Amino acid sequence: MPREVGAKPQPRSRVSALDRALQVLDQLRATGSPMTAYDIARSAGAPLSTMYSIIDDMVEKGLLMRADDRRVWLGPRLYSYGLLYASSLDLLAVAGEEMQRLSREVEETVQVCGRDEGMMIVLLMAEGPGHFRVTSRVGSRVPVNWTASGRLLVGHLSPAKRAAFFAKHVKPSPTGRAVTDPRKLSQASAAALAQRLSIQIGESDASVACLAAPVVNPRGECMITISIVLPEAKAMNPERYTRAVQAAAERIEQRLGWRTAVDERAA
Repeated sequence: MPREVGAKPQPRSRVSALDRALQVLDQLRATGSPMTAYDIARSAGAPLSTMYSIIDDMVEKGLLMRADDRRVWLGPRLYSYGLLYASSLDLLAVAGEEMQRLSREVEETVQVCGRDEGMMIVLLMAEGPGHFRVTSRVGSRVPVNWTASGRLLVGHLSPAKRAAFFAKHVKPSPTGRAVTDPRKLSQASAAALAQRLSIQIGESDASVACLAAPVVNPRGECMITISIVLPEAKAMNPERYTRAVQAAAERIEQRLGWRTAVDERAA
């Protein structure tokens, strides 16, 4: 039957090859380990034959590599893209230098974190020199309500968007101490960004604390955070660490040319 004149075209239901390729990469990122084509297709809810074809094509083009057990993982071509992308990011380059400087200053583990949808992701890390080391693998993703950085990263959103964001993404933490009330989280998030400091103690891991400061662009958006991860006992007297982490965040903004703009906006 011909479509009526003036009728709106129906949206296409076919999933493109690019979308399928992104599904493959997203599944590998989510699991953090190699997977078979069958497991990827099942997790993504995609036709097995289609996913086999997409994966074969990605392997041939170097986007994936296949082990002897038929499981696939990220390929060398993606690594070269990632290196080129990372080299173009002044933000992370500057943040990495200040992260190393801060870690030497406080002699604790320091992380640079960002937001990946509803999760906080560790972008960079410098381990502290002490015997007590709290480390997270670069690329680790944690629910935003578990961490000091997570709250800062959404603090610039409007109250309605913050509340909706937390309502969608909060999860109970392993220690049971992380706040899960979206309204309380929204208020705490805005307050932390205004104070340029967020502190969490024992919410994601027992006996571990984190002090984070935001790196804010001229539009007032928290782009990344820099944080000190340390034993809970040391966080009972946080003044030294508070000053150090806030100063590191300010240096990043100054080096990027953001600090003056931020100060003028705040005034």
